[in-house]
Amino acid sequence: MSSIFGLLNISDADLTMVNSVGQRVLYDATTEYLSVINAELNAGLSLFVENTTEDYKERYKLPGGGRLQPRGTLANTAYRRTIGYWDVAYPINDYGAALGMDDVTLAYMTAAEYQRQVDGVVAGNTATVRFDLLKALFNASSRTITDDRWGSLTVQPLANGDSVVYPPAMGSETEATDNHYLESGYAASSIDNTNNPLVTLREELEEHFGTMTGGDNIVVFHNQAQTAKLEALADFDEVPDRYIRPGTGISVPEGAPNTPGIVTGRSSGVWCVEWRWIPANYLLAIHLDQPKPLKMRVDTAASGIPRGLHLYFNDEARPIQTMQWRHRFGFGVGNRLNGVVMELGTGGSYTTPTSYA
Repeated sequence: MSSIFGLLNISDADLTMVNSVGQRVLYDATTEYLSVINAELNAGLSLFVENTTEDYKERYKLPGGGRLQPRGTLANTAYRRTIGYWDVAYPINDYGAALGMDDVTLAYMTAAEYQRQVDGVVAGNTATVRFDLLKALFNASSRTITDDRWGSLTVQPLANGDSVVYPPAMGSETEATDNHYLESGYAASSIDNTNNPLVTLREELEEHFGTMTGGDNIVVFHNQAQTAKLEALADFDEVPDRYIRPGTGISVPEGAPNTPGIVTGRSSGVWCVEWRWIPANYLLAIHLDQPKPLKMRVDTAASGIPRGLHLYFNDEARPIQTMQWRHRFGFGVGNRLNGVVMELGTGGSYTTPTSYA
């Protein structure tokens, strides 16, 4: 990835002082650098986010069920209309940061030090986006927020056993409620070929989206604390070390998805991905070939507010010295069926992780 001073053809190893470049020139280069950062972040979000939206709420629709009606020679069938839907809403939050410095500090700031300060803000932005994304998926409760423009909005989680009825599951012709926040009924230490959570998670998604011959592109994210137990499953096929050429007579998974974390292998028809940001004793399953669970709300184009992490300033003469950073966004579940969370425990029902409650 390029650096800010690389965009200006200046080595960050040089003892180039920020003031010698010019604050406005450096401000513009930082803005260009952020466009690259935002593109990379959005590429990573595409695994979980179907699209960005300016909508604050919508009626999410999927095809309903039922069969065709028998008809006589001259009789027309009764009119019908698919009416299955559920209502969802999307929040928007305003996050920011500031790099405060006096004129002396700025005068002695080198290119490398300025890059370090900027990358600190970028890392904070990534952490904020990741936290909000995972909270939208792991929190099993609907929540009401107050939108400055639209009033009270109810943001929904994945299917959580409420009164919403969904299109018929495979093998059924009846719309029904569903719950995608599960508890295993056994501890993480008891995962084995009998207590296999991967099968339960896979089947919960397949009942809505069907099963492809040869397997589905389903990912189960897990904490490193669960890696050893999942790798011990009898049908676990390990993704080989990229520095080792696999020998003959072994199964090697192909077509591993590009995901955050480490794809450790394939078992029970799903990809196992160790991602350290998943809470210990929790699993998250998503079908990669179906509409993603989340949508990301952003400001309307008409507002003129830039999207993604961006800079704004109050003093055009000293834009770096008075630098302010902003990112306005929010995640809400749209497709409540594409995502299943499981708590590995014996408490009787799913409990939202403390950090995301």
